[in-house]
Amino acid sequence: NPTPSKTTHNTLLEVLWTGIPVLILIAIAIPSMKILYFTDKTQNAEMTLKVIGNQWYWTYEYPDHGNLTFDSNIIPDEELREGQPRMLSVDNPVVLPANTNIRLLMSSNDVMHNWAMPSLAIKMDTVPGRVNETWTRINKPGDYYGMCSELCGVNHGYMPIHIKALPKKEFATWLVKARKEFATNNSTDKETVLHLAQSEIGK
Repeated sequence: NPTPSKTTHNTLLEVLWTGIPVLILIAIAIPSMKILYFTDKTQNAEMTLKVIGNQWYWTYEYPDHGNLTFDSNIIPDEELREGQPRMLSVDNPVVLPANTNIRLLMSSNDVMHNWAMPSLAIKMDTVPGRVNETWTRINKPGDYYGMCSELCGVNHGYMPIHIKALPKKEFATWLVKARKEFATNNSTDKETVLHLAQSEIGK
């Protein structure tokens, strides 16, 4: 071939087909990093829920609602009622208002766990000595189920998550009932919690 092709060993072409993809990746990375940052936290959170992992159950705290605190344990098979899904039902589901920007703070009391709720696109580690943050907004009232997704010990498979999303007014009513039922943290008196619930109802 007296006139060989310059497709290979062509300095200009090699610079271009290396440099152009790099520039494209940089152009994509700049807005992507901004989006990733804002997916971790909400700027206009209407309430906060703290999730604490334990071997082998979850503890939930409502710091904006009188520090209401309770534990959530799996319901044994022999105690399940009709309609309750096996291995996903708990004695105390975490109740959240629908159509609300909710800040989620996650930590652990012992080993690493993972609070995974696939239907809400949440999967975050709860790490001892560290608080991880994310957020969610539940658009539709209903029941949402998840599991611990980190191998945390012999009973790892018995840490289900049950979120019961309620309309805002029903959530406010639940707050009053829950404050009477759970006495883990009594730092705020009943009148204060009732006032908080009434404020929620008025929204």
